[in-house]
Amino acid sequence: MSNNTFADLADLADFAHKPVLTGERALLRPFTEADAITMAGIIEDPEVVRYTFEPSDEFTLEGLRAWYGSRSDQTDRLDLAVTDRTTGLLVGEVVLHDWNPYARSCSFRTLIGPQGRGRGLGTEATRLIVAYGFERIGLHRIQLEVYSHNHRARRVYEKVGFVEEGTRRQVQLRDGAWLDEKMMSILSHEWDHVRRAKEGV
Repeated sequence: MSNNTFADLADLADFAHKPVLTGERALLRPFTEADAITMAGIIEDPEVVRYTFEPSDEFTLEGLRAWYGSRSDQTDRLDLAVTDRTTGLLVGEVVLHDWNPYARSCSFRTLIGPQGRGRGLGTEATRLIVAYGFERIGLHRIQLEVYSHNHRARRVYEKVGFVEEGTRRQVQLRDGAWLDEKMMSILSHEWDHVRRAKEGV
């Protein structure tokens, strides 16, 4: 590793700071233990189960309280609650995780419950945390994986600027059918282009 790479790492922020990110519709904030009850309902939502988590009995309320109550202590990932800015209602989460400071990259995932769908909250929340990753943390690459039949999420990711890289074929069996998984990513210079286009620059 070159000295320049060490210098770059020294300048790279980590995820210790948990910001509040505000958009027109969505407000992202750090999680608290009290969010566990609402998130338990969101995680059990049939659409969330279909497109994200495998059905499991492991998501107990006690476990979720411990999980969400500890999110602000993590320095290598960023979990933020997605809330409706008008009502303050918690509707989901966005997460930057699997951080690799040497490659200046991380993975992204999100889930939005039924009360947050169809109003642009998920798209705006994704834009806000991607912008934070590139503009404040100094990331070069953000990647994600999404089931090929999750058309709503794929449209959101494409709007934000994610590019499809390939397909992992038949990675999981759900309801008797094998599902493909799409791999997508966005790079820092691509985000700059998306941001300038949105700002009309």
